[in-house]
Amino acid sequence: MGWSVLVQGSARGRAGTAAALSLAALGLLLAGCSAPGTTGQAERCPLTDLAPPGGSVPSRPALAVKVENLPVARPQYGLGDADVVYEEPVEGGITRFVVVYQCRDSTRIEPVRSARIVDPDIVRQFGEHPLFAYSGGIDPAVAAVRSSSLVDVGVGRAPGAYLRDAARPSPHNLATSTRALYDAASKDPSSAGPPAPVFGYGPVSSGAAPSASVHIAYPASDVTWRWDSGARAWLRSYSNGQAAATAEGGQIAAANVVVMKVEVFPSPYVEDASGVHENLVTLTGSGSAEVFRDGMAVKGTWSRPSLHENTRYLDGSGQDIALANGTTWVELVPTTVPVTPG
Repeated sequence: MGWSVLVQGSARGRAGTAAALSLAALGLLLAGCSAPGTTGQAERCPLTDLAPPGGSVPSRPALAVKVENLPVARPQYGLGDADVVYEEPVEGGITRFVVVYQCRDSTRIEPVRSARIVDPDIVRQFGEHPLFAYSGGIDPAVAAVRSSSLVDVGVGRAPGAYLRDAARPSPHNLATSTRALYDAASKDPSSAGPPAPVFGYGPVSSGAAPSASVHIAYPASDVTWRWDSGARAWLRSYSNGQAAATAEGGQIAAANVVVMKVEVFPSPYVEDASGVHENLVTLTGSGSAEVFRDGMAVKGTWSRPSLHENTRYLDGSGQDIALANGTTWVELVPTTVPVTPG
């Protein structure tokens, strides 16, 4: 599958006719890549508890992709197709996304950016050998990925699964797709079937209280989620009130927003030429958490005794907090960052 040609794409809302990196063109470039097999047994997607789009859950592992969130990277492609998204605090007060797919496909994911040391600790919750796509990183971050249980389908290991969007400036223009990444991993003996569910689903907790919004004051990536009763979803916007749009059209939406307060501290490792150090995030132990679903909020705690276990979200009585069916965004929020429910 030859991808050596520079692609002339155009993001939604940009002037001009450079559109060779449109969804159709990317699909053409991916022609010939074999789609992963499916089984007819499962009835619910493991990471959303929704009915699978194709009638059966694909027999493939979870796939996590590192996606940028600077203003120059917006609007991003592929966020609306995700099962789960983690927003993680990186250096300089900015955030990046770990975007997890399993049941649904995305014909275009952009812009893919570099790994962080904490990424394997997030992604390892999604099965025995989940795939991880990223654009490189500092040596300790790449080493963390390659020494983990993750299947590395980053650009360094699978360059043919990526291309550059000529309509965006580098390095904010690396693009891929779920099909290209699954095809890149198809010969890896570590590739496995679907992951077990990571969250529990069910009715709203009896301890829930009405909530119309939640504001998270990330220093350089301020965000608000507001409940839209008509859409039955939490809709994302930024500090200036601008809707957080997807490049395909529409606003970023989630059935659940999980706010997880975490300890964040600088690592010894310099991230870039500015001299800023990469963050480390404490993802084991426990801390405060709040789950937003169905226009309600449930206060509680998160618990993860070790990295070999999944994170649990518990209410005041120690019971697991049930999520609503659908896409979940997990906000990893430093303990120093204010969170204001509305």
